Amino acid sequence: MQTMRLGRTGLEVSVAGLGCGGHSRLGMAKGRDVHHGADVVRQALDLGVTLIDTARAYGTEEAVGIGVRGRRDQVVISTKAAVGRRGELIGAGQLAELLEESLRRLATDHVDLFFLHGLTQDQYPHAREVLVPELERQRQAGKLRFIGASEHFGADTGHAMLAEALPDDLFDVVMVGFNLLNPSARRRVFPLTQAHDVGTLIMFAVRETLSHSDQLRKAVAELVARGEVDRGQVDSERPLGFLRNAPGSPSVVEAAYRFCRHEPGAQVVLTGTGDPEHLRANIESILAPRLPAYVLDKLEAMFGKVDSVSGN
Repeated sequence: MQTMRLGRTGLEVSVAGLGCGGHSRLGMAKGRDVHHGADVVRQALDLGVTLIDTARAYGTEEAVGIGVRGRRDQVVISTKAAVGRRGELIGAGQLAELLEESLRRLATDHVDLFFLHGLTQDQYPHAREVLVPELERQRQAGKLRFIGASEHFGADTGHAMLAEALPDDLFDVVMVGFNLLNPSARRRVFPLTQAHDVGTLIMFAVRETLSHSDQLRKAVAELVARGEVDRGQVDSERPLGFLRNAPGSPSVVEAAYRFCRHEPGAQVVLTGTGDPEHLRANIESILAPRLPAYVLDKLEAMFGKVDSVSGN
């Protein structure tokens, strides 16, 4: 397993991280139980993964806690709490309670990374003035090691929140939406994270659009219609069909992981699944070499101006 220094946290972590959310949630979103989810966590650890990302909202914290039992010192645990509940912003006391609940479900006395989950630009002032000071107090109490924010990429595909927040330098780590369909973090986020030595976890590397050819065709057609993609640059039937001519003929999914893994500023690429063999394949893709320069040039020509889709 390849490793990477996670920004100013100084943590040395695997470049592949296990994401416990998404459409699978360790298989639990598809009817599997907590023990199956824990088995997937163990499989990830056995494959060399040292960063596990979960969240209160995912319902997978208990599975992570069971999965890392006896191996807590081998893994960096990341979890999150949403800033808004029932349409209202949470206060400092509520945030402290949510952290305590996460610690109980994870069966640990501290988390390594604690994120404000899906933080939006309009929520950011409240986070800055009320919630981050509370997280600093919790850090001093030993309940967490580093403070982070994940963007609400589905609704903020242009990274407005992170573009505002990163210059304030409050967060040690951020979760960033980045993929070959929408590489706008390359211009709007990574220069800031690199300047402030902020760690990055990459989400949305592969979601539904890049996993299903019919959805990919539809998404590209919509981007062409909006003028974000040049019609002359794409094959409308097989937008990424040119990948079959690259060395090794990588699949779309493999190419998507490799695209993210080797982007300057991208540090840990999250992958989520409920299937151990799928997990193994995804990790192999993340560990594969950089895509050829001509493939990267072609992807830039096709999607370099896109900032309106998440790929979900």
